[in-house]
Amino acid sequence: MSGFQQPITIYSAMRYIEEKEYLIPAFQREFVWNQEQIEGLFDSLMQAYPIGSMLFWRVKGNIKTDFRFYKFLDYYVEGYHTHNEPQGTIAKDFSAILDGQQRLTALHIGLFGTYACHEYKKKWDYSPNSYPERKLYFCITKTNTDKENDREYLFSLMKTNDTGSKDLYVDDSGETWFRVGKIIDLHLSNGNVDLDDFCEYNSISKDSKKMIRRLENRIFTDLTINYYLEEDQSPDKVVNIFTRINSGGTHLSLYDILFSITVANWKKDARTEINGLIDRIKNKGFSIGVDYVLKAFLFLYHRKVKYAIDSFSSSFCSMIEDKWECIRDSIESLFDLLLSYGLSSSTLTSNNATLPILYYIYHKGIYAGFADSVAFAEDRKTIKKWLYSVMLRRGFGGQSDSALTSARKAFTDDMDSCSISCASFPGEEINRQINRHLDAVDDELIDNLLSTQKDNGRCFPILSMLYPNLDYKNNNFHKDHLHPAAFYDNLPEQIRKEHPWSDYNSIVNLQMLDANENESKSDRSLAEWVQNEISKSANAVSFYDSHIIPQIDLSPENFDEFYQKRKKMLSDRLKNLLA
Repeated sequence: MSGFQQPITIYSAMRYIEEKEYLIPAFQREFVWNQEQIEGLFDSLMQAYPIGSMLFWRVKGNIKTDFRFYKFLDYYVEGYHTHNEPQGTIAKDFSAILDGQQRLTALHIGLFGTYACHEYKKKWDYSPNSYPERKLYFCITKTNTDKENDREYLFSLMKTNDTGSKDLYVDDSGETWFRVGKIIDLHLSNGNVDLDDFCEYNSISKDSKKMIRRLENRIFTDLTINYYLEEDQSPDKVVNIFTRINSGGTHLSLYDILFSITVANWKKDARTEINGLIDRIKNKGFSIGVDYVLKAFLFLYHRKVKYAIDSFSSSFCSMIEDKWECIRDSIESLFDLLLSYGLSSSTLTSNNATLPILYYIYHKGIYAGFADSVAFAEDRKTIKKWLYSVMLRRGFGGQSDSALTSARKAFTDDMDSCSISCASFPGEEINRQINRHLDAVDDELIDNLLSTQKDNGRCFPILSMLYPNLDYKNNNFHKDHLHPAAFYDNLPEQIRKEHPWSDYNSIVNLQMLDANENESKSDRSLAEWVQNEISKSANAVSFYDSHIIPQIDLSPENFDEFYQKRKKMLSDRLKNLLA
């Protein structure tokens, strides 16, 4: 019968997780808690604080096969192992966790699993060195003395490389830490060693033993898990309960809820399908999430582009499911195209700006081979110029939903048919439709663009527009200082006073140069490098023009004239390109 049930111990809940008695419904979000939240939860347990009631759904009959359910995580790796493994067909009835998944997963990882997050100053590409495995430890020789911190007990997810996964670990300060998962073995006397034996063998003090005993009681004796059990077998009611619970708080975004509704309405495993796509796009070097995929669904087929719960009706979700393979392939083709432009997550300054391109590729049905087929060469050139222009003019900034709605009118006014009649990508018509969202091409905009610094995300698209004929797909290009950075500190004081580092490090003193050329150029002076290149060139005028370098004295001492004249050259080109 639905209602609040008799509370259970944490160990009982963990046993149900291990026995697949507790599973996660497909419309649940994934685990998102950080290291401090996990440690804080265990401190709350030790202080006997309540950890909130939970909501479970008893799953019976056909519901077990009509919906998809997932296992709890055994280990978590930030950004790399966050997806729960699907649970196969299960004959017995079980409980699906509607509210409480984050807490139960945190408890499960602390007692049975491992946690890995990015190590400061390490590479972001996955490796055990950059994302070291950690297990939860509990300090048994002291408590917290920081008066400004409300935690009393010290828990820490410690690197396995440091602790060796030992049951007891002594840190550099001489404090002793107890591996939290060991309490399971000691209570159950696995290996015939109980807590008393363990403390005696390891000469653990009386006070430290009390702390371990307190942890044991919190896990095995106290009835900590309070929960409401819903037994109604209507999926619609359950999803409604789930979304109402989560829409009222701040922990779940609107698109998380919309994703849950999409998952609940698909016969396919929507979570695995969409997460798989996101992971493949990530492997191409771009950062998108569920929010981008949901926005793509709306942009491709819904009258309203704005996220709204009523937009994701059962009929809309079913229609998207029917078209999923083509949408998926179009999104992959789109990011293959962006990769061929030399873009990446750090230089693609607006994901929303890519949606009109997706609309064109998808509704024309040209996603197969679009990124490299000779037949689409002119379209790719048009799209590249449009994309860079609209990113630099911030066409899809603060009011992106409004801009997207306007942009779609360049393709169709009939969202019932989603027809597309244009023979080629309608960049000019899109700009006309979104004109009120675009920054005006005036001196202020141009000055702002030219002051962009080398490491700014907008630097690459600006230089790519200025150097459009380079083969970004097959070559590696560097953002190169024309006057080498190493020369700046040796410039006369008057020049450095008139031109601070921000001038020297701006677009005005940058070019796009092949990686091999850049290594060859090294820290040679601009004048020396230009003279050397011209000696190998059949046309000096063409060299100056293609590199956008003024034909003047290029010595470091003449930086002011160089800066003023090159700024004028770049300004004229950008005005023409962005017009």
